[in-house]
Amino acid sequence: RDDEDTFKILIATDIHLGYLEKDPVRGNDTFVTFNEILDHAQKNEVDFVLLGGDLFHENKPSRKTLHSCLESLRKYCMGDRPVQFEILSDQAVNFHYSKFPWVNYQDGNLNISIPIFSIHGNHDDPTGADALCALDILSCAGLLNHFGRSTSVEKIDISPILLRKGRTKIALYGLGAIPDERLYRMFVNKQVTMLRPKEDEDSWFNLFVIHQNRSKHGATNYIPEQFLDDFINLVVWGHEHECKIAPSQNERQCFYVSQPGSSVVTSLSPGEAVKKHIGLLHVKGKKMKMQKIALETVRTFHMEDIVLADHPDLFNPDNPKVTQAIQAFCMEKVELMLDNAERERLGNPRQPEKPLIRLRVDYTGGFEPFSVHRFSQKYMDRVANPKDIIHFFRHREQKEKNDSDLNFGKLVSRPASEGMTLRVEDLVKQYFQTAEKKVQLSLLTERGMGEAVQEFVDKEEKDAIEELVKFQLEKTQRFLKERRTDAEEEKIDEEVRKFRESRKKNTEEEDEEVREAMTRARAHRSEDTVLVAASSDEELMDTGMKGTGDSDDGLPATLSRGRGRARGRARGARGQNSTARGSSQRGRGSTSQESATSSRTYKPVSVPAKNMSIMDAFRSLKPGPSLNSSKSYSENIIDDDSELEDFSIVPSPKVNQRLSTTPSLSKIGSQSQTSRGVDFESDE
Repeated sequence: RDDEDTFKILIATDIHLGYLEKDPVRGNDTFVTFNEILDHAQKNEVDFVLLGGDLFHENKPSRKTLHSCLESLRKYCMGDRPVQFEILSDQAVNFHYSKFPWVNYQDGNLNISIPIFSIHGNHDDPTGADALCALDILSCAGLLNHFGRSTSVEKIDISPILLRKGRTKIALYGLGAIPDERLYRMFVNKQVTMLRPKEDEDSWFNLFVIHQNRSKHGATNYIPEQFLDDFINLVVWGHEHECKIAPSQNERQCFYVSQPGSSVVTSLSPGEAVKKHIGLLHVKGKKMKMQKIALETVRTFHMEDIVLADHPDLFNPDNPKVTQAIQAFCMEKVELMLDNAERERLGNPRQPEKPLIRLRVDYTGGFEPFSVHRFSQKYMDRVANPKDIIHFFRHREQKEKNDSDLNFGKLVSRPASEGMTLRVEDLVKQYFQTAEKKVQLSLLTERGMGEAVQEFVDKEEKDAIEELVKFQLEKTQRFLKERRTDAEEEKIDEEVRKFRESRKKNTEEEDEEVREAMTRARAHRSEDTVLVAASSDEELMDTGMKGTGDSDDGLPATLSRGRGRARGRARGARGQNSTARGSSQRGRGSTSQESATSSRTYKPVSVPAKNMSIMDAFRSLKPGPSLNSSKSYSENIIDDDSELEDFSIVPSPKVNQRLSTTPSLSKIGSQSQTSRGVDFESDE
């Protein structure tokens, strides 16, 4: 019964706002379904909405996606209806990473009627130099409460949000998406702690929201349910898209698990074909009830499998016309699925008109596939995914499975080649394990390189690999200096090998190194952004001052004398600018001098990174007379403007239009490179 002691919570996960937003047919599916979810929350007068991660499909959602999300939240979650529950825990601890560490409905400047509590998923997790995600934007705007965020890779303490309504008390735990292997290892090493209230521990209903792999994808690429504490009453499991929202009991841990699944079809797989639901959870005291609510605006998805070898009476691989027979058979199956989809849509006018159809054809046994593109042309106006209707595959022969194969230990020890899903870091590790000796890693570890490549691929951190290499090179150089190793190649190689092996054994230290390198990559990207912005501003100033000369180049010679003099001055300024930014001559002397000063200020940033071997880097650290002389030479060049002019190159007038402060930076950078004793580009 709904009374003053009963919590009503709307539960949903994996909404994936912005999925296929540029698709002309399916582009608005996620936004329509999100509005339906919030509409259910408003009609049922829930106390709050609980989201289990992946609210956004992209880590950096587009303007359209953010605008549609903000529009929906403002429409359904703001109002005059009072919030009936209170928060007892220290909100400064629950929302410690926010500039506004309190729940949004208690903000005096906002009028919130339906609070939303959400953890982040693997699609919208915090990234970048400031470790921000799209949920932080919504939280800062006061439309959502982002919780369950953990920044430490050494220890995780999950502090609950304590809620009370009448005599019912809920301890809401949340843990945002963390790489499964890392979280698995932390659970094994007892580094994950769930804090409990000191007073009346048994009187709280413990609700835990998590966003990880539930099904097994590898030896450690998932989180077993037995890792979770047994005092939990209900686990809301996000990330898995198959809808299993009815709570199922874990007999070993004695808690219930609800898997709401996604609200949009993001992959044409059997798990996505299950009817989509959200849940209305009623909690009173220690008792709960989950009410399933079917989503009516989700695009219907029908899927069927065909094994051609199972129909020997219809298909003979030796028949020259067997391909036409297979195509006709597939058309019959697709038409049948379209009829079923149409009948289902007649009972619900809110469903999209065009369904999703998937027909998987196993052509094992000597059959040949037909043209999928030609087949899809017939359903362009009837199906939402015409290019993906048919999927041909061959069934791989597998060994017969015995009961002993289901042993947990044997499953863990199986190699990746027997069906596990390979990830980027697995591919990197596999490559270096099977590569020849001459291309093996001698300084970096396979694990560190795999993490860097993962950051480069998934998070678009373009400097991740370079910064990791530079970071490990510097650390190895410091190690060799501390060991006072002789400058002999054999001894250095031996010390480097020992140092690498010690790092491979210490996984926590290696995680710390990778995280430090990623932080440097993000900081480097931020510095580059500032430098590019400053350079572009100066280019705009230069363009504005020399715009007269650029526009007059194509004019006829019959112009007035005044225009000609202006053109001459403008060209003179351009030539002076491209020749030496530091010279103080007529017209723009002060501006050029300031530009040169700013160029010298950014000198360390603009030094180009050079690839050095271990031996070269080690020798470059040794002090010598050549290093001192080159250093004084570099200082003379930088301090004396006349020497800068001597080394400058006068480009053609066409090239002048594209020059900015960059020439000064490159000259100083190349000379600074000489001062370090390593010059790879010098002709000498």
